[in-house]
Amino acid sequence: MSAEKSGQTASFLFERERGKLQRSFSTMVKVVGPVCNLDCDYCYYLEKSALYPEKKLNLSSFRMKEEMLEKFIRDYICSQPQERIEFIWHGGEPTLAGLDYFRKIIVLQQKYSEGKQITNVLQTNGTLITDEWAEFLARHQFLCGLSIDGPRKFHDNHRRFTDGRGSWERAVNGARLFRKHGVEFNTMSVVNASNSKEPVAVYEFLKELGSRFMQFSPIVERIALDEKEALSVVDRRYDKETALMEENVSAVDWGNFLCRIFDRWVRTDVGYCYVNWFDNTLAAYVGQTPSLCSMAPYCGCSLAVEHNGDAYCCDHFVFPEYKLGNIAEHNIGELAKSDRQLFFEQYKKDFLSARCRSCAYLAACGGDCPKNRIAETAEGESISCLCQGFRMFFEHTRKYFEFMANELKHQRPPANVMKMKF
Repeated sequence: MSAEKSGQTASFLFERERGKLQRSFSTMVKVVGPVCNLDCDYCYYLEKSALYPEKKLNLSSFRMKEEMLEKFIRDYICSQPQERIEFIWHGGEPTLAGLDYFRKIIVLQQKYSEGKQITNVLQTNGTLITDEWAEFLARHQFLCGLSIDGPRKFHDNHRRFTDGRGSWERAVNGARLFRKHGVEFNTMSVVNASNSKEPVAVYEFLKELGSRFMQFSPIVERIALDEKEALSVVDRRYDKETALMEENVSAVDWGNFLCRIFDRWVRTDVGYCYVNWFDNTLAAYVGQTPSLCSMAPYCGCSLAVEHNGDAYCCDHFVFPEYKLGNIAEHNIGELAKSDRQLFFEQYKKDFLSARCRSCAYLAACGGDCPKNRIAETAEGESISCLCQGFRMFFEHTRKYFEFMANELKHQRPPANVMKMKF
């Protein structure tokens, strides 16, 4: 995004970040690009193979070459100012790269660590996890994100193998192997038109699965009606005719989903189970900046790095106009503080609607992810299509978060909220 399009010249990001020799940033590395063994009907990433029309959609074409992998690991570590370096391996399905590939990753990290602490995060659908995989992940202390949408009927409704079979049983087995071998894991559940109707069933299932750290991600995507478009899932700047993805969660269902889960959590599970939206809302109430990028004032610096080294502003903005460059040609640290990246990050706050700016819950909501700003106010400004749902949640939970924030202020555990009657 250009400075002209953002309407800014010397933003806070340029003043505070541009002059730094190094700035902290993260990456989601697509070691196998969009290649996956599942064909989830709401996936926004499978079709990214269209960005590389000269390649066949198979593992040999899309697995990151070892020389590219080595350059990335070396430059990523060297580009970071902090002592703890986190690698996030994403997909597609990254375990398709193979266990030996990840053994090579560990060797390269050790080679270039220079005394820094290296940590790894693996986002996986869990279907390829074996005892050998789980032993490796536990030994090297990987934090694993397991993609699972709840009970079988919800999960298999959308998350199927390419031959149409549901993947729930294999995903659940992946969780079992994580528990067996002591792999630390959290769950990532896509909240969609079906599972949003039964939030408590989803929550209780995840607890039974052994998840104490739950991430819920609402599905909000627009589909181009022009079948000639290379990418059917389009971003906020697409101005031709579109339709909402059938699997999208509605604002009301999203709000109800959060409220009903919160009602269960606040009575029995505070301090035991951690839910991304609840943790970050509490952070906002105590005056901290939420770590969840959609709730923060500005987009975080979290680049998506494709199999061939192409770097994009964000995992949800892997479109040609958001390409920063290629890490084979540019140092990844320089891409992270390039004009395009910095203006991308500040867009979130610079283009808040008047309604958002005057909202009592802005500090917690942050105006939501810019990709979700596909609804319009009466004044013609863009707002999140989930706005009504977020407002439902914040209004429903306000007194509880105010109490928990006060407990923290006085150095008492927020779990005391479970003893209170409101």
